[in-house]
Amino acid sequence: MAEARRQTVHKNFRLDPAQIARAQKVLGASTETETIVRALDRVISEAERNRLTIQSNRRFLKSGIVIEDVLGSLAE
Repeated sequence: MAEARRQTVHKNFRLDPAQIARAQKVLGASTETETIVRALDRVISEAERNRLTIQSNRRFLKSGIVIEDVLGSLAE
């Protein structure tokens, strides 16, 4: 299935040009718009990863599993 075409809108923001330039270099983007899009995509994916990690940790804790310190390194 083909990806649905994204709807774009024009927005006006007051942004620090130096910050945009640093982000553009880090993200390897060729334009300021691409920089903003990539940064937003990263924030969204990081939030999803965090949500899944928290969900997984909760399931793990609820499982009642007992972790045994066979090396004795947790006693320190």
